[in-house]
Amino acid sequence: MLKFDVKRKINTLRDILVGKVPDPKAQVEQITIAMIYKFMDDMDIEAMEFGGNRKFFTGEYEKHAWTEIMQSENGGQQRANLYAEGIDRMAMNPNLPQLFRDIFRGAYVPYRDPDTLNMFLKEISDFTYDNSEDLGNAFEYLLSIMGSQGDAGQFRTPRHIIDMIVNIVDPKKNESILDPACGTAGFLISAYKHIAESNKDENGKSTLNTDDRKRLTDNFAGYDISPDMVRLARVNMYLHQFAKPQISEYDTLSSTEKWDDSYDVILANPPFMTPKGGIIPHNRYRVQAKRAEVLFVLHCRALKPHRQSGYYCTRGYCVPIC
Repeated sequence: MLKFDVKRKINTLRDILVGKVPDPKAQVEQITIAMIYKFMDDMDIEAMEFGGNRKFFTGEYEKHAWTEIMQSENGGQQRANLYAEGIDRMAMNPNLPQLFRDIFRGAYVPYRDPDTLNMFLKEISDFTYDNSEDLGNAFEYLLSIMGSQGDAGQFRTPRHIIDMIVNIVDPKKNESILDPACGTAGFLISAYKHIAESNKDENGKSTLNTDDRKRLTDNFAGYDISPDMVRLARVNMYLHQFAKPQISEYDTLSSTEKWDDSYDVILANPPFMTPKGGIIPHNRYRVQAKRAEVLFVLHCRALKPHRQSGYYCTRGYCVPIC
């Protein structure tokens, strides 16, 4: 359940940005990047409190740590410059795991107004990386404010529809799960929560052991053609305890690299609109077609025979496949 105070803070962040960054999707990206940036410093501070050393902001990158940027002696312009420079450089930081470097690749601050940026950074400072469940709920709310349709025909699937389909398909803890048009990973997160809730004892305590949790993180996969969606999906998965999210920037309809991969469960809301530039499908489909909805259904061949997929179709019906 999203706490009212967290929702209020996210809405405040959007209000701060709207004059400089009017596009809701761009607002989400700026808030996402700032939260991850700040959380890395939180983890560094926690490591030092336990007698360890900084992991992310070390050496030449130490001056870009959140706590350094927010030092009271820094003027507004200096703070803005340090933050913007830090965002620009993070993708090249050798101290970051590949996941974080991927998140920061191509990230930048689209405005340099110190007053706006200072208000924004001070509000971000109220978020701390000490409760992954609250952060996950906050991030899902943040994603829900994006526009309903993207340039490639993506639609945000309503949460209650996602949860209904996941409940019907009923994924199990030992099954592999794919979303070939994952967007921000809503279906994958719902499947993870469903499995976690289905594996509790009568006292509400989880019965998943270490091996189960490791298998879960390895068994979930998602593809999306949009690098922005991939970034948001990786953050979403990370905030839901997936240390190494298996989210790939991948053209599901035109590429064959993952064609031979198979999964126990497929959950997706594929784009039911063919982009204006058209689609050039590969030649391994059994039916020759160029419409996105047809090709995505055909992609269900990746489903292992003993299972059926949960496909939510934006034309108003669900299609169980195979």
